[in-house]
Amino acid sequence: MNLPSVTLARRIKASPPRVWAAITRPEQMIQWWGPDAGPTLSAQADVRPGGRFSIVFRLLNGDEHNPTGVYREVVREKKLVFTWEWPGAPERESLVTFRLEPFDGGVELTLIHEQLLDEETRESHAAGWCGLLDKLPVFLEGFR
Repeated sequence: MNLPSVTLARRIKASPPRVWAAITRPEQMIQWWGPDAGPTLSAQADVRPGGRFSIVFRLLNGDEHNPTGVYREVVREKKLVFTWEWPGAPERESLVTFRLEPFDGGVELTLIHEQLLDEETRESHAAGWCGLLDKLPVFLEGFR
């Protein structure tokens, strides 16, 4: 059975090292990570194969979420693969890949979220990742 997945791509006017830092350094992740304008409360990232990450964010509606996971593949400034887990729901583990491809003037960032539980989960994650990817260029603009 093929489980649902999400694939999104954005062209971002920033260098691969800048985009990589934004998605891997906790002190930067805490400034922009999350699906809406709610705050990111904490970010931890041990960016190496087998290293763990944990993000806590609060949505504008007040709900707090704490996805965690394990880095599976780390190719600096090119590819980041990690599991995506919801505490208390191990059956919902899925897999996220960020791919960075340089182009003249920036980076094409492709996000793939695979092995999602069902169509409802796919739609929810697609909306969340779209919100997150919309915030990334705004964060990077202010970081120049």
